Amino acid sequence: MTVAAPERTGGPWLYASGPYPAAPAPVRLAAVLFDRDGTLVADVPYNGDPALVAPMPGARAALDALRDRGIPVGVVSNQSGVARGLLTRGQVEAVQRRVEELLGPFAVWAVCPHGPADGCGCRKPAPGLVLAACRRLGVAPEDTAVVGDIGADLGAARAAGARGVLVPTPVTRPEEIAAAPCRAADLPDAVRQLLGRPVSAEPVR
Repeated sequence: MTVAAPERTGGPWLYASGPYPAAPAPVRLAAVLFDRDGTLVADVPYNGDPALVAPMPGARAALDALRDRGIPVGVVSNQSGVARGLLTRGQVEAVQRRVEELLGPFAVWAVCPHGPADGCGCRKPAPGLVLAACRRLGVAPEDTAVVGDIGADLGAARAAGARGVLVPTPVTRPEEIAAAPCRAADLPDAVRQLLGRPVSAEPVR
């Protein structure tokens, strides 16, 4: 995994397994970016301990369904624990490594280490993480989907011009669910929808 320096001071941390070739145009789905906590893995507030990483149901199957079709997958994650002094960069990276051990490789990680008051352009619902990940993958935001569990994830997708899919959890607010243009019961369901397959109870293969 290579680490690209932020394009400007105050930008996101960007990790990529690359260079990754751009998908040929025209494309229907060039890449799928996932929120980390509450979407790919159980939400443990300000988690810096790899031992606490637990995948969400169906996460590996959903990711592998995309990988099997040659669609790159990435992660876009707010990690304000860094700005709050609760996490180090090393801890964030250790958790990332554990996520990849459990869920397989990601083509790109885009991480915002800033706090809500820092005024950065990368903290979701701002579009910076999505745009940075798309640039690194060489794909257009409008050919990209963002999957997350809260309104900020879909807000970032909308601001970047990407498609958003909400996978609600018990912490998702009712108004966020009502406002979501696209909702899925779980991660395999989200991927089935993105791939244009009928939704069923069968696992993604």
